[in-house]
Parts: sequence; C-alpha cells; structure tokens
Amino acid sequence: MSIRSAESPCHPTRHRSILVLGIGNLLWADEGFGVRFVEALQAGWTFAPDVRLVDGGTQGLYLLPLLQEATHLLILDAIDYGLAPGTLKTVEGNDVPKFLGARKMSLHQTGFQEVLMLAQMTDSYPDEVLLIGCQPEELEDYGGSLRPTVKAALEAALPIAIGRLADWGAEPKPRSAPPSDDDGVHAPGISLAAYEDGRPSAEAACRIGDARFIPIAEGH
Repeated sequence: MSIRSAESPCHPTRHRSILVLGIGNLLWADEGFGVRFVEALQAGWTFAPDVRLVDGGTQGLYLLPLLQEATHLLILDAIDYGLAPGTLKTVEGNDVPKFLGARKMSLHQTGFQEVLMLAQMTDSYPDEVLLIGCQPEELEDYGGSLRPTVKAALEAALPIAIGRLADWGAEPKPRSAPPSDDDGVHAPGISLAAYEDGRPSAEAACRIGDARFIPIAEGH
C-alpha cells in the first residue's frame, strides 16, 4: 500500500532508497527486538547499495532525516498488541501511522509517531512502509536480553522481512562471510553475543529482586 507514487510531482527525480529501521532499547529485555532484528539481518544477508540498515535505538526525532530520504521503509519494533508473547503482527502503508496513533501500543509511540507525522508534513514520507511488530514478554528486566519467545519471533520475522525487501528490489543474498566490525549496525561490544556474555548473574545484577522487599514474579 503506497502513500504516494515515487513518480509524484512532489519528488519527480527521487531515487529508490530502502531503509530498514530497528527501534528499541537494548537494556530493557524484549524492548530490544527491533535493534536485534537489524543486527541479525545484517549478520546473515547482504543487500543492494541503496539499502540501509539502521539501529534506530530510541533516537526519536533524530531519525527524521533518514525517513525523509527513504522511498521504502521497513520498521521493526516491540509493540504491545495485548497478544501472546512473541506474536508477530504486520501493519503497512497508510495504516502504520493511523495504527500507532489509535491506542497506546508502541513502546516508542510518542517519539516515532512524531517522526512519521513530520515526514508527512514535509512531503517526504516513504512511498512504501511496513511495520513488523513483536509482542514482548518481559520489559522490566533492566540489563536483560530477549526472552526465548521473542528470540524465536526474531527468527520467524526474518523471512517476512526478506520477502518484502526482495519485492522492493533490495536484492537480499545470504552472506558468505560475516560483516566486519566497522560495518556493523552498532559497536561490537553491544552485539547480542557480547551483551549476553558480559552480563553478571541474575543474583548479582539484582534483576529478580528479594522476596522480603519485592515480590518475585511467578516462574522465577
């Protein structure tokens, strides 16, 4: 579903530019879904020169210039749909900003909704937009990583994203060698493996809590 044609009089010479944007905070467990997805995508695939993979983190309005340049936008984010943890849901085209504005869903809704609105106001909104959202399982695990259900969803989201990117002409191809540290979407020290390997034990990090003061969540 398109907002406008790439041949619109508003931007008659606009060249294709595909942006894959992962949004999220790595420090809040499943909130890092979008960022980890972009990391996994880059680790396993190469793309045409006009494709850009970006760790958008929680930058909010700082992402506006990237959107203004993009003709095609793929967004990955942890979204609270009220569904079972790890459930994937796709929203596209004109429904992306409408859906984000309809209810408190996205964990970054305020900042990113403003980015989408400003891109529209400046007449630089992408022609094609797809949001792949994942229902988080755990957020209040500061310094935590993705839960197994969300890691599985990350793997399940890859063929969805690859399929759409192929439709957009992104030329996805499996990597024959891993990307160099300089080519990573973020610093090597916060890659998923390094992040998880460098964590202290749950007890040392005080992530679970002390039953005498803070109720321990069922299942811990």
